[in-house]
Amino acid sequence: MGSTEECVEVSLLPATALSTVLSMALSTILYRNRENSLMRISGWGTRALLAVAVAATAGAVPAHAGTQPGDGGRHVGTTYFIDCGSGSDTASGRSPASAWGSLEKASSVTYGPGDRILFKRGSSCAGVFAPSGSGAKGAPVRVDAYGQGEKPRIEGGGARAAVLLENVEQWELRALDVSNKGAAPGPEERRAGILFRLTDFGTGEHYVVDDVDVHDVNGSDHKDPDPSGGILFVVRGTATPTRFDGITVTDSTVKHVDRTGIATASSWGKRPEHPNSGAPGWAPNTNLTIRGNKVIDVGGDGIVLQHGHHALVERNYVDGFNRRSAGYNVGIWAWNFDDAVYQYNEVTGGHGTLDSQAFDFDGGNNRNVYQYNYSHDNEGGFLLVCNATGMKTSDNVFRYNVSINDRNTWSPPYGVISVVCPAPTTNTQVYNNTVVTNQQGTAMVSDNGKGGVTFRNNIFVSTAEGGSPIVDALNTYDHNLYVGVGAVPAGDANAVTADPRFLDATPDTPGDLRLRSGSPALGAGTPIENAGRHDYFGNRLYGTTDIGAHQRPGLK
Repeated sequence: MGSTEECVEVSLLPATALSTVLSMALSTILYRNRENSLMRISGWGTRALLAVAVAATAGAVPAHAGTQPGDGGRHVGTTYFIDCGSGSDTASGRSPASAWGSLEKASSVTYGPGDRILFKRGSSCAGVFAPSGSGAKGAPVRVDAYGQGEKPRIEGGGARAAVLLENVEQWELRALDVSNKGAAPGPEERRAGILFRLTDFGTGEHYVVDDVDVHDVNGSDHKDPDPSGGILFVVRGTATPTRFDGITVTDSTVKHVDRTGIATASSWGKRPEHPNSGAPGWAPNTNLTIRGNKVIDVGGDGIVLQHGHHALVERNYVDGFNRRSAGYNVGIWAWNFDDAVYQYNEVTGGHGTLDSQAFDFDGGNNRNVYQYNYSHDNEGGFLLVCNATGMKTSDNVFRYNVSINDRNTWSPPYGVISVVCPAPTTNTQVYNNTVVTNQQGTAMVSDNGKGGVTFRNNIFVSTAEGGSPIVDALNTYDHNLYVGVGAVPAGDANAVTADPRFLDATPDTPGDLRLRSGSPALGAGTPIENAGRHDYFGNRLYGTTDIGAHQRPGLK
C-alpha cells in the first residue's frame, strides 16, 4: 500500500465546520495510521489535532461513517454498533447508546460499500457472525472495535465458523478476539475461527484480517478442500471458476487450533503442473500477503497456501505445529503454487516425523523463493523437497536461511534436509545456507532416489556424537563446507572440511553463526547469478562469495 499525503487546512474555518472537519480528520487518521500510511496535517501536529478533535466533538460518536478513507468520496456508509452485554436488538444500532445486542441481529443486515460494524471492547458475543453484502473498491465493509478495554470476543461454541463470510468481497476485519470451542468434534466436524468461503462466485477481491486473535478451535483433522483451522480462505463449487484476489493477513495471532493455522484451499486446482487433480479447471488465488503473524500450537500445518500464484509470506513466527494431526504437515509451505516469496520467518517446535519440516518445496511449486528464514528445534528437520507424481516442481530457490539444531531421527530417506517423495524436482537451487545441528541420530541430507537439487556454498556442521551423515549420492554438491558429516559427497571437488570459525562454537542463535576473521569459508564460495541483494544478516553482496548465510559486509 503506497504512502498517502494529505493536508487539512483548518485555520479559516468557522467553528461548526471546524468541528465537522476535525471529526472526519480524526477518523481518517485512525484508519490511515492503522494501515501504516503517511499523513501530514499542514500546520498542525497529529497529537495536537487529535486533542482539538476530541474536545470539539466531546464524546460524540458519528452514527454514519461519512465518506470512508480511500474511497475517493464515492460512497457514504453507515456505522453500526454491537454491544452483546448491554445492547438491544430493538434499538437502531446507529450509536453506542443504541447498540444492537446480538450476533443474530448483526448478521441479519446486508451491508454495503463504506459500512462499518463496530463491536464494543470488553464485550463477549456468543454464536456466529455471518453477515451478507459486499463493499466496493476503495470502500470496503470494515469490522472493528470501539470503546476501551480488551478486544471484543466472538465465541462460536463449536459452529462451522465463529466468523463466516460467505460469497462476499471487499471486507476488512480488525481488532477481534475469536474462538470456536465446542464438544469433542466428530471425524467430519470441521470448525474454523474465521472462514471466508466462495462457492461458484467468480473472482472475489480484497480481504483483510489485521490485529485479530483466533484461538481454541477444536475442529476435525481436515486440510483440503474443506478444512478446519484458524484463519481460512476456501473456494468450493465446480460450476463457475472461483478464486480470491487480494488476501492480506497481518499482525494477528492464531493459537491452539485444529487443524491449520492460516491457509487457503480451493476446488479449482487443475492445470498442466497438476494434471491429476480432480478439479474442473484452474482458477488461481492471487496476490496474497501473510505478514507479521504468530501461529502457536496448531494441530497440523502452520501456514499453507494452496492453488495460486504470487504471494509474500514474511516476518511470521510459527511455534508448535503438527501437534495433533494424523497427516503430513509443515511449518510454512505451499501446494500447487507459483511465484511465492517466503522471508524473515521463524519456525520452531515441529512435532513428529510425518514431515514436520520448517519449510517445503512440494508438488506443483514453481519459481518459489525461501530467503532469510530461521528454523530451529524441529523434529522433522529444516527443508523438505517433495514433488508429487505427475506434477511439475521447478526453478525454486532456497538461500541465506539458517537452521540450528533441527533433526529428523526417522531413518533415511529423511534428514535435516530431505529430498524425497515420488517424483524429482527440476533445477532446485539450495545455496548459501548455514545448517548446524547437535542432535544425535539424524542425517544431514538424505534422498530416496530422487534428484534435481543443487547444493552450493552451504555450511553443514554437525557437533552430535557420531556426526550427521549426508546420505545422498544423487543430487549435486559444489563449494560447500562440511564438518561432522562423514564422507564428503563425491561430486564436490571444491569441498572445504575445516572449522568454519563461527562467532560461537556452540551456536544457539543466528548471530552466533557469523564468521570470524580467518574463517576458511571466507572467499571460498562460487559466484551465483542473481544471488539476491544481501545475506541473512542484511550485509550487501559484493566481490568474492563466502560460504554460508553470512557474507562479509559489502559497500552500502
